[in-house]
Amino acid sequence: MASLESEAGSKSSNEIKQRARKNRTKKKKTKNGAAEDWRYAATQFVERYPEDVVVHCSECNCSTLTFDGVDVMGERLAEEVKSVIKRHPSVQKISFVGHSLGGLIARYAIGRLYERDTTRELSLENGECRGNGFEDPSPEQKAKSKIAGLEPVNFITSATPHLGSWGHKQVPVFCGFQILEKAAASTSWCLGRTGRHLFLTDRDKGKPPLLLQMLYDSEDLKFLSALKSFRRHVAYANVHYDHLVGWSTSSIRRKKELPKLKHLSRDNKYPHIVNEDMINTASTQEEVALEDNVNIDFEEEMIRGLTKVSWERIDVSFSGSRQKYLAHNTIQVKTYCIHSDGADVIQHMVDNFRI
Repeated sequence: MASLESEAGSKSSNEIKQRARKNRTKKKKTKNGAAEDWRYAATQFVERYPEDVVVHCSECNCSTLTFDGVDVMGERLAEEVKSVIKRHPSVQKISFVGHSLGGLIARYAIGRLYERDTTRELSLENGECRGNGFEDPSPEQKAKSKIAGLEPVNFITSATPHLGSWGHKQVPVFCGFQILEKAAASTSWCLGRTGRHLFLTDRDKGKPPLLLQMLYDSEDLKFLSALKSFRRHVAYANVHYDHLVGWSTSSIRRKKELPKLKHLSRDNKYPHIVNEDMINTASTQEEVALEDNVNIDFEEEMIRGLTKVSWERIDVSFSGSRQKYLAHNTIQVKTYCIHSDGADVIQHMVDNFRI
């Protein structure tokens, strides 16, 4: 995870280390798997930046530990990040790459790890105005922000349910049938606290669902400030065939904002990448403020909260591939012999990674 440049994924695994001339680290995160799920991607990063990065595949949230809740897993990841940094005292920058649930865990962890220069107040907190009211912090402000004492650079997610798993075909396997979605929400307890977090059915001590809390700063958890502190935010999303995480929730879009399929075109260098969008914070905030709209739903609130930072949205399609029905794992290249068609997506991630 930490030091120099890092990547996040949430599972068990061996640490792949490369000491760096520029002292940077990279770290990874996944859902119900193991750090081994990141073996292919980790190797590509190390081969591309052999003297610039340390790659750490998180191992603190493997197997049944993924049922403990996004908050508990996020706390574990934060502690793991600190321990990795101690082993690599020369690192200076940090990045996270999270797949599926790992992206949410990473978002929680950075809220816990966020630090800033307390000698000056940031001019922007929780949507307070500066210009249009939703701009990212200035480069000077970002330079004052740290994640576990390191400079935050890349925050990358892949097939992550940023908007949760409730309604609006966010879990495509339910085919949009409300009866199935309601049944899943009512039985989300069988997935432990994690299920309640994903289906927004948690109401601990009368508080809003955790995924809504993760849109803002609280006294001890600076979720929004932490996310804003990164220089770059990227969301890779499957257009088709991901049966667990829908296109909208993984790309942080409203349904009406999803690109028309007929307008998607394949990239010659990265054949499974069919669209790249840069969404600026100013262009996503056309509606009235949240407090002025009593009818706003959870999904809309999450979209508005998350788009207070700029995102690169990378749409991926495995249509025509023999591995298309495995899209959720293929986008990560979980196991190369089974999910090799996602190699170009990992290559795109590596090629565009900032160090």
